[in-house]
Amino acid sequence: MNRISILIADDHEIVRTGLSAILGLDSHFQVVGLAENGQEAVSLAASLKPNVVIMDLMMPKIDGADATRRILEHNPATHVLILTTYAEAADIRRAIDAGAVGALSKDISTKELISAIRTIATGGRAFSPDIANQISADAKMPSLTERQIEVLYSLTRGLTNQDIAKQFGITEDGVKSHLKAIFAKLGVSNRSEAASYATRHNIVKFPFMS
Repeated sequence: MNRISILIADDHEIVRTGLSAILGLDSHFQVVGLAENGQEAVSLAASLKPNVVIMDLMMPKIDGADATRRILEHNPATHVLILTTYAEAADIRRAIDAGAVGALSKDISTKELISAIRTIATGGRAFSPDIANQISADAKMPSLTERQIEVLYSLTRGLTNQDIAKQFGITEDGVKSHLKAIFAKLGVSNRSEAASYATRHNIVKFPFMS
């Protein structure tokens, strides 16, 4: 049986070298390259054509999701496994949409990592339970437009329709229209229920707003 060739991409040297040492002990694996950022991962994947890329999600130059997309554009037979401590569902979803077939938390055991690599190398998918739950919950979230999210955020701050209209330079009828659409998407019937829903599901955290 041919060994599974692996490229490790992580911006922390201790993680790259540690994973390389651990996986090197398994006769079924061959670590062929180490990348310290997303751009280097794309370049090395193009030249080495590994069976599996273990990809950190948050890296300099190019993040894990974008690197995944670029790698698979040139090497569709490569299997990308996200390995991360940063497990925001939206970011992991970006990586999956880009073609990643697995996502694991960095606190998994060596046995779990080895099993995941073997699984994806043979066409399967592998996700840590916590990440799978996050992705599932994220998939059920309603799709709101940027303006609807802004209006919803303003609502949670207790602003009136008049206040919201003035803040965004729209009419009060426009605010009412947005609220009607928001209520329908969230499955709620009033402002209080909408605000409660938004807070419970953490969809109103916007650093760009005061």
